[in-house]
Amino acid sequence: MTVSRPSSSRLSASRVALAGGIALSSVVLLSGTAFAHVSVQPQGEAAKGGYATVNIKVPNERDNASTVKVEVNFPLDHPLASVMPQPVPGWKAEVTRSKLSKPLELHGKKINEAVSKVTWTADGSKIGPGQFQQFPLSLGRLPEDADELVIKAIQTYDNKDVVRWIEEQKEGAEEPQFPAPVLKLSAASDDHHGGAAAPSASASASADDKAGHEDETASHKETAAADSSDTTARILGVLGILIGVAGVAFGVLAGRRRSL
Repeated sequence: MTVSRPSSSRLSASRVALAGGIALSSVVLLSGTAFAHVSVQPQGEAAKGGYATVNIKVPNERDNASTVKVEVNFPLDHPLASVMPQPVPGWKAEVTRSKLSKPLELHGKKINEAVSKVTWTADGSKIGPGQFQQFPLSLGRLPEDADELVIKAIQTYDNKDVVRWIEEQKEGAEEPQFPAPVLKLSAASDDHHGGAAAPSASASASADDKAGHEDETASHKETAAADSSDTTARILGVLGILIGVAGVAFGVLAGRRRSL
């Protein structure tokens, strides 16, 4: 009795498929973990000494529970005098201020308190499994003596689970399991409002030259169009005269034939 054995090519193919499946599963698991973090994302520029609008992005990493509370904490060693939450439907926001050990100067005034925490509590809404929610904040004035702000967050689920996103990244170390959201700050802008800088003189001159060139081109086009229209009118006029002359000649010839 002859027993058939799978060929080496089939074995190789099945091993490749198995290895591919394992690799794909690993990627899915790792990506699920990597993208489940609470994070802070600036909308535009977050420049030192300026103001910025950011989103606190909160994904739900549970399959059987919903997020009902989000708390973000701001560092008091680099205090922010102004933190204003944008209303989010279905959520109630509460801003907590704390006394500063060292007063903060803003617009020529000394500020003795700064925002230390913002808490959003579900009020008719939740972040369900497979969903995320963004919580917009207006921040200012951003510190000038720091390259980043570590904004620690606490996420609470309706099954009483609490996840603390408070672990700071150590230089040269692997990413922690529950990393704290970090807002990277860019170089200070001239206007200290996070807006775009005014265009340079060379850029303005270039824009003026371009505008002048466009106007000149448009003028040439209009002149060419006018010349073309005038030429067309002349051609039609000449054709009309020729047709009229031909008509008169035909009439004269016809009259002579009748007289003959």
